[in-house]
Amino acid sequence: MKTRIERDCLGEMEIDDASYFGIQTHRMMKVSGAAGYPVIAYPDLHRALFQIKKACAKANAEVGALDAQVAQAIVSACDKLLEGGYEKEFPLDMLQGGGYTCVNMNVNEVIGNLANEILTGHKGSDQVHPNTHVNMAQSTNDTIPSATHLAIAPRLDVIIERLQALHSSFEKKADEFKDVVKVGRTCWQDALPLTLGQEFGGYASLIARLIKKLQAVRPGCFELVMGGSAVGTGLGASSGYMQAFYKHISSDLGEKVSPQANIFDGFQNPDFFVTVSGLIKEVATSLSKISKDLRLMSSGPRSGFMEITLPALSPGSSIMPGKINPTVPEMVIQIAHQVVGNDVAIAMAYDEGELDLNVWDATFYKCLFENLQLVGEEILILKRDCIDGITANRDRCRDEAQSSLAISTVVAATQGYPLGVKVAHYAKEKGLTVKKAVLEMGLMTKAEADHLLDPMLLVDPEKMAQAIAEWRAGKH
Repeated sequence: MKTRIERDCLGEMEIDDASYFGIQTHRMMKVSGAAGYPVIAYPDLHRALFQIKKACAKANAEVGALDAQVAQAIVSACDKLLEGGYEKEFPLDMLQGGGYTCVNMNVNEVIGNLANEILTGHKGSDQVHPNTHVNMAQSTNDTIPSATHLAIAPRLDVIIERLQALHSSFEKKADEFKDVVKVGRTCWQDALPLTLGQEFGGYASLIARLIKKLQAVRPGCFELVMGGSAVGTGLGASSGYMQAFYKHISSDLGEKVSPQANIFDGFQNPDFFVTVSGLIKEVATSLSKISKDLRLMSSGPRSGFMEITLPALSPGSSIMPGKINPTVPEMVIQIAHQVVGNDVAIAMAYDEGELDLNVWDATFYKCLFENLQLVGEEILILKRDCIDGITANRDRCRDEAQSSLAISTVVAATQGYPLGVKVAHYAKEKGLTVKKAVLEMGLMTKAEADHLLDPMLLVDPEKMAQAIAEWRAGKH
């Protein structure tokens, strides 16, 4: 095995020359591994770091701080990494101390060795040093938080796009079910009728609102602390570097990237991660609430609510033939459990930042990107394997609507609340519908009852108000 010797502030080490990562990566590999999977399992941070290192090299060359040939080699190395195929060179475990200094140095080492190889034909630091050149004018303290900001944007874009598709699915179902009248339920008790389409229209409206919130937070992904170096003062950077960096990163990404209004605030307070996490939690718990509704409405198929039928995806029991479970809604609910837990961890990590830097980058990254991954995928599955295939059990829904004692509210609205209570009690005691109770009690004619107590009339507030006004006018 061919090896090379590398040195750092703790000494020297013999490194397998087949590896592009170096001594600092090796040191951290020996004292980590608790999570059991690497940071690059969610590759977004590394891709953002490659973009940042590329823009830094361009900026340092522009201001005369970095040799143009070295800068170009670093840019070329970053381009190679962005193309993919080097994932094994980033083996560090997801949970690390030191504010992900080891992650920054792992990236610096790989870029440095690739760049040195481009210039000399071999790995090493004789032409490109990971600290001196690749990390020029930078610190882990500005690169990691900035890369995390940039890394969030593509994930948000996926979630927004998939929510837009889910919104369309709910709107289609709202239209499909617009004439499916059913009983409403409050506190799990029978309430006034509404249509299944109105319920699904409510879901569509919720999704549209979530999309707007995510779109509103997206610009924050492109507000960075790059240029602040270790504590926000920018020590080590040449004059003009900061402006040059933001010019190049904006050009490379095709987005307007800018420094945060107060760099010191940015170093002290990564509240943006809390904001994003809160919105992702809101998406997850909203989808969970919808899924719980679907689970109830589809319960049965003979002794539950039985209002809708979900797509049958797999047998639901190892012992009971014919049982089908609401597997997709239950998956969505479980994901909400995990997302909420991760959001709590993110809030704790933000709360425990001290003085001039919050070092809990591993908590932010692991928990936030697990949530982004879970929510992004669940939206796709929920739409494709559940919502698009839902059918309405129309007869069942109408029978429920007609049998609800809450229809006695119409009597209360036309003839007073006390009489409405009497009708409800009479119908319950006799096992009648409200319509039959009203007829037996002689409170309305059949024509009046057929009109005023039609569940489809009750779901339209304008028509219902007009019908009540006409009835009252006819009695005076």
